[in-house]
Parts: sequence; C-alpha cells; structure tokens
Amino acid sequence: MLKAENLSHSFGYSLFEGLNLEIAPREKVAIVGVSGSGKSTLLHILAGTIVPNSGTVSHFGTSYLSRTSSDRERFRREEIGIIFQSHYLFKGFTALENLQVASILSKKEIDHDLIKRFGLENMLNQKVTELSGGQQQRVSIARILTKKPRIVFADEPTGNLDRETANNVIETIFKYIDEVNGIAVIVTHDENLANRCDTIYKLKDGIFEKIK
Repeated sequence: MLKAENLSHSFGYSLFEGLNLEIAPREKVAIVGVSGSGKSTLLHILAGTIVPNSGTVSHFGTSYLSRTSSDRERFRREEIGIIFQSHYLFKGFTALENLQVASILSKKEIDHDLIKRFGLENMLNQKVTELSGGQQQRVSIARILTKKPRIVFADEPTGNLDRETANNVIETIFKYIDEVNGIAVIVTHDENLANRCDTIYKLKDGIFEKIK
C-alpha cells in the first residue's frame, strides 16, 4: 500500500539517505528515535506534505509526485488522514460540528459506532473549548477517521492522553485500520504503543533500521 524508495532529506545537515520502506495492507508501523532524528519529517514525506530531496513515495502502486496537483489534493483529502499531538479543532464549534465539517468535506457519513468507541456520546454538543485536552484529542482523531482514510499517519497521537485512554484510542485506530484494509504509520516515543505495532523502525543518526 505504501512504498518508499531511496529517500534522502536534509535541513542543512543530512537526516537520512537511501531510506527504503514497504508497508502491506493492515500493517501498523511505528517509527521511533530521539527528538530531532527526522521521524516527523519522514512521516510528512510519506504523507506527501513534504517533498524529499530525492527518492520516491508510492501509494497503492502510484508515485505520489507523478499525480497531477488536483489528483494529489483529492488523494490527500480522501485517502490520507494525519493525526497530530495538537488537535487543531475549530474552537468555536461543538464536537459534533467538528465531525460534521469532516463529513461534509469528505462526503462520508458520520460513523456513530466510531463515536461510541471513542466515548464521545455525552460531549457532542459541548464546545470543544469546554473539553479537556484528552477529550479534544479524541474528537480530533474521530474527525480524521470520519473521512474514512485508508492510510493513517500519526505523530505522537497519544501524547495528551492518560494510559487507559491511550490504549483505548490505539485499539480503536487499529480496529479501524483492519476494517478498511488500510495501514497506520505512527511516530512515537511511547514504548508501549510502539510494541503494539506489527513493525518497528528506528531512525538514529541517519540510519533507518527495522528492530521488530
């Protein structure tokens, strides 16, 4: 579903060179490493939001950069979901209204089962500014999954959540990935989360290696 070939990138200094990666349907991949090693940059290159210095990224067998600009925009909107540690919700809206925005833009129905899995039933009509940080993060993740992406990228998705809630959220995301026959790529410092993934890669000093 995703293939990266000979990726190289730098910001005044080399982050990585000749990086290769293949991810199969239903595979959950964790990328670990110290801060500043290039994990988040790699995630955004794989998602198509950063262009690498060299190399190619293909989704479903098609090189991302070979697509037209309109097709890239459509592909990002319909097939890719990016989860950040910061939630980026519409602050003047309720939780439900935030979900409705995603539903309208993606032309997908709101999944009420997903709402139940995230434990959001009793807070849908609250302004997101009235919710705790953890509740806002759950709304944010539910909003992203509302558009039914088959490729989910997550950058420290559980950083604002307590352990029990984090486990429930990751279980929900993984179940969703299996249901849509998709993939998940997760950047994390959380060893517990990384170990729940099928595959773990470590990025350190420009070296990208599989450790699980």
